[in-house]
Amino acid sequence: MATLDRMDVGLRALHLQEGQRMAQRLFAQVIATQVIKPGRSEEEVDNRISLIAREVFGVRAGRVRRRFVRSWPSTVVGGQWPERVIGAQDLVVLDFESLLAPYDTGFARTVALGDGLVRRRLVHDLTTVASGARDAFRADESITGRELYAKVRGLAARAGRSLGARHCGRLTGTAPTARAEAARPEDFIGPDNDRPLRRTLEEGLRAHWILQIHLLDEHHGPAAVHTELLDLV
Repeated sequence: MATLDRMDVGLRALHLQEGQRMAQRLFAQVIATQVIKPGRSEEEVDNRISLIAREVFGVRAGRVRRRFVRSWPSTVVGGQWPERVIGAQDLVVLDFESLLAPYDTGFARTVALGDGLVRRRLVHDLTTVASGARDAFRADESITGRELYAKVRGLAARAGRSLGARHCGRLTGTAPTARAEAARPEDFIGPDNDRPLRRTLEEGLRAHWILQIHLLDEHHGPAAVHTELLDLV
């Protein structure tokens, strides 16, 4: 029985990693084929990405009807925005979490169109903050959710930015994720989680985490998003 348990744990981790690899490949294909273009509606880009996902992976995006292409101002966390046409200087978020929902993984990247320095700097700062978050997690085996959240806030502040959400990551691959924000504080990388991120959960599984960074440019308005697996990469 113990062997079966170890096998289940290993398969769970592989499942999460496979979803992440699929998302990375899909993102690379979307960029290479220049699917995101000014003048196209978000719905049109959604549909084109759905076709690519189906051709490459056999994934049907229609299973979960949630927009996975959002352009500014729809990039703001929690905003309810109508479909819009992508502009020449827009920020565009590609969020494949719903597309790859069966893998219970998260993946989002922000693309800056045009030559606008404000938006390009925001995306650059977002990448820097995400990299710093991963480094901080790897450097401290006992880091808590509160400590990592504080480090991410500090990284954002040093870049002249702020965080646009109450947390910067969540537990994945377990039942609490279905309750989203109604879950317990220890299910998030946030200010109220004083438990180590590397721990065994009540059901006996190792905790796996998704990093979710929402970075704001408070002076100019844009918001950018970066999401990925944290502990299995």
